[in-house]
Amino acid sequence: MISTRTANESDARAIARLVNTAFLVEQFFIERDRTNPATVRSLLKKGNFLLAEDVNHLLGCVYFEVREGRGYFGMLSIDPSRQRTGLGRQLVDAVEKYFRDAGCKFSDLKIVDVRTELHELYRRWGYADTGTAIYDDPTPTKIPVHFITMSKLLS
Repeated sequence: MISTRTANESDARAIARLVNTAFLVEQFFIERDRTNPATVRSLLKKGNFLLAEDVNHLLGCVYFEVREGRGYFGMLSIDPSRQRTGLGRQLVDAVEKYFRDAGCKFSDLKIVDVRTELHELYRRWGYADTGTAIYDDPTPTKIPVHFITMSKLLS
């Protein structure tokens, strides 16, 4: 049985571990952990993480916050053994419902342009390109990258 709940500071290590495992696929363009417990705790001060877990394990998470009346989510991370099971979609659906309930008309995200599978996935989920942004992570990348910004009208 999978349950969901919002995170608290004591979840920071488990969240960082899951995110870093899920984002190992990015090592073709950057060599570093995606996050760490201190960053997770910092994010929890301005937004939250929705967690999906079974009795023993954290299976998925997504960061979300309301920014100037618009929803924003990122760091959608699913345990590699549970990817392609619909769990990521369930988390995004729950976050979009949260945004609607908070009065947001849009849900926004950004992805790295070289993660083409994510671009295709979010387009299937109703997100459209809204522009590009500079990749502002201070860690050097192996190849040139930039962000693609995407948005979805919440009805």
